[in-house]
Order: sequence, then structure tokens, then C-alpha cells
Amino acid sequence: MFVNTPMKPVLGIETSCDETAVAVLDGTGRVLAEEVLTQRAEHQAFGGVVPEIAARAHLHYLPRMVQDVLRQAGIGIADLGAVAATAGPGLIGGLIVGTQLAKGIALAGGLPYLAINHLEAHALTARLPDLVPDGARFPYLLFLLSGGHSQCIAVTGVGQYHRLGGTIDDAAGEAFDKVAKQLGLGWPGGPALERLALEGDRATHMFPRPMLRREGCDLSFSGLKTAVIQTIARTADASLTRRQAADIAAGFQQAVADVLADRAAHAMSMMRQRWPAARLLVIAGGVAANLAIRDALTEAADQAGYSLVAPPLRLCSDNAVMVAWAAIERLRLGLTDPMSIDARPRWPLETLAARQAPP
Repeated sequence: MFVNTPMKPVLGIETSCDETAVAVLDGTGRVLAEEVLTQRAEHQAFGGVVPEIAARAHLHYLPRMVQDVLRQAGIGIADLGAVAATAGPGLIGGLIVGTQLAKGIALAGGLPYLAINHLEAHALTARLPDLVPDGARFPYLLFLLSGGHSQCIAVTGVGQYHRLGGTIDDAAGEAFDKVAKQLGLGWPGGPALERLALEGDRATHMFPRPMLRREGCDLSFSGLKTAVIQTIARTADASLTRRQAADIAAGFQQAVADVLADRAAHAMSMMRQRWPAARLLVIAGGVAANLAIRDALTEAADQAGYSLVAPPLRLCSDNAVMVAWAAIERLRLGLTDPMSIDARPRWPLETLAARQAPP
């Protein structure tokens, strides 16, 4: 069922990891107001996200942020058409904070509630009208690249996802963060490593390219990460200079870009066989903000006769715009969720098809 009636604004809440985010979109997908608060200061001393600290920070900031975003949008709860929150996958403490507040707002306003899969929100971002003219049309290939996920997914409809391949060990973003930590770049390491790589020579170190030219589109970054860390350890015996660190960063980043381009090429070949109408390669997740990786994937897409669609940098990392938009997509199909639905730390995209039929 497709609902083609004017839709009221939708409030989206994102608390799956260490970003607290709130957004309001109108029924067409236009952003009325949004706010994202990073918790970098809270976790910096620990070199990574501490789940308990993240949950407490969400609890502290979220109520005020909801009020601020509604005020910026010039609306109240009574003007909303629905409330949505990320319900998984993610850190369970933060998910509970976000979903419980969303449910409370929905109950208070007598509004529909939608429990949004975080990965689906990334998958549907390319369909935002302001991102791609008229929105990306199904089917398309999604390359989801983040600190927790590296997957190639055929997106054939809302709730219709077919996993073509994925990492068998570390995710791409996780490898970036671990190598950055070994280089002394702090946390989060991905953006810092990208900046350092600009100063280096990517040809100085020819690191391994795991899975290159293999059938399918599975990925592996554990061996590459280990090779880089071993190189850092050997070089550090004589005190690692900034130029040496930059060369290592550039070589590592190029190896990741080469692997991702190769895996994307194989995934596009798989798409052609099963969904020949597909012509878009969509990238999403924090690693999609890396410009060297964008360039490599753009070239791979061009060679395959595809067009690359990449969200604006602000929408690559976790945000609530994508949550509200995923809710709009589901509302257009007449889909909502009961208040009894639980937050869940694991929630594979492939399981969403079972939620498609309205109750």
C-alpha cells in the first residue's frame, strides 16, 4: 500500500553510538531543523566509545535537543505526523534512551511510532530528494562503510535488502581507527589519518590488498591492519618522524581504497547479473566521507557504467535526518510499529522484509 496524502512533519532521533542527533523533516523530505552533538570530549581519554558514558550523555543532552529542534522548526508536538528513533543495531544503552524518549513523545501526542533500523536509514539516504534529483530509484547497490559495518547490499525496495558480501573480520572504519591509534593520532582516527595522508607518498609502502580480484565482494582488513601496525613498530624503533607517519598513512589509505574499488567492481558485476536495471552505486557511512575513497569508487563506478551517489559529508556519519527520512519512506507504505517493539543491539537488514506488511 502506498500512502499518497500530504504528510505532517516527522521527528527523528538517533542515539545508536556516540552521536546524539535530532531532526525534523517535512513530508517531502525537506529538512526543517537538525542538530548533531558529538561526544568526542566524553570519550577522548579512553581512546574509543565507552557504552555507559555514551548512554548517560544521550540521556543528558537529548531532551534539550528535541526542544531546540522543534523550536527551530517552528512547530510543536501537536504539529508532528510521527516520531521515529533508531532501534538498532547499536549500543543498547543509547538505543534504549532514544527509543524510550521517542515512544514517550508519541504517546503524549497520540502519534505513530517507528522503530528505525540504523542500517536501513543509511541505505535510504540516497533517496532524499535534495540529494539526488527525484531521489535514487530502486534497485541500486549500496556500499555501507563505517566503523562497525562494511557490506555490499542490493537495495530493491524499502525493507528489501539482499546482502551480496561483507567484511569477514574488521570493518573499514575500524581499521582506520586502529591504524590511526598506532600512529598516535588519537580518536576518532579516520579523519586525522586522512589529513596526515595528504602529506605522504602513497607509493612508499606497498601494503597488502586482501581479497583483491577474488570472486564475490567479501572484504577483509585484518591482515592489512596487522601489516601496517608491524611496519609502524619496526619504524618506531628509530623514532617515527611525521614524514614517515604520513607515508604509512598514505600507503594504508591507498590500500583500503584499492580494495574497496575492487570489491565494488565485483559487486556491480553481481548486480548486473541479478538486477540489470541498476545503475547507481550508493556509498554511506563514516568512511564514505573519505575523499580518496570517494575518488576510487567514482572511478570504479564509471568503468562499470554506474553513477556514484554519495551523501553530503554531514550525512555520512550518524545523523537523525536519515532516521526521519527512513520513517517517511515507511509511512508512505502505511507502515508503523507498536510501542512494544524493543531496541536491539543486532538487527540484520535482511530481516526487515518480514516487517513490510501493515498490521
